[in-house]
Amino acid sequence: MSYSPYSQGQPWQQGHGVPQPWGGQPWGGQAAPSMRASHADRERAVDVLRAGYGEGRLEKPEFDQRVARAYAARTVGELALLVADLPQGPVPHAAHAVPAVFLPAPRARVNGKAVASAVCGGLCLVTFGITGIPAVILGHAARAEIRRTGEEGDGMALTGLALGWLANGAWTVLMLLSFALALATG
Repeated sequence: MSYSPYSQGQPWQQGHGVPQPWGGQPWGGQAAPSMRASHADRERAVDVLRAGYGEGRLEKPEFDQRVARAYAARTVGELALLVADLPQGPVPHAAHAVPAVFLPAPRARVNGKAVASAVCGGLCLVTFGITGIPAVILGHAARAEIRRTGEEGDGMALTGLALGWLANGAWTVLMLLSFALALATG
C-alpha cells in the first residue's frame, strides 16, 4: 500500500500501472496509462482540476502546480495521477439546506377555467354583457372540476358566475323592456 502525494493520506493500490483509490476507476477510461496524452486529454484533466479548485478541494498553490504538470504531462497515466483524488463529475448535494418540515406547504394549482370565468365576468361591463354567457359556462365547468380535482379557484369561479348571471339578467330585462315598449308603441 502506498500514499499519493495528492491524496492527503488516502490509501492507494496499484491497478493496471495507475494508482487509483480503492474501488475507483483510473481517469482516462479504457486508455492504457502509458498511452500518449492528447491536447483534449490535458484539457479534460485541467477541467477536473478547475472544478476541484472551484469546490474548495484544492488550495491555489496546489491547483497552479497541478495545472502546470497537466499541461506538461506526456501520458494519460500522468494525467490520471493529477486528478485521481478528485471527483470526476458533479458531486450530489442536498436539494435543500432547510429541513422539509420548515418549508412552505406546496400550494394547490388554480383551476384555469375559474380564472377564465372571473376574467369574462369582469369584462361584462366593458363588453356590455357579451362575455356573460362564457362566464357562466366556464364558471359551472370550473366548479365541477374543482370538486373533482381539489384545485383552488372556487371563489373566482363564483365571481365569474355571479357577474355572468347579472350581465345575462340585465340583457334579458333590457330585451323584455324593449319588446314591451315596441308592443306598446305600435
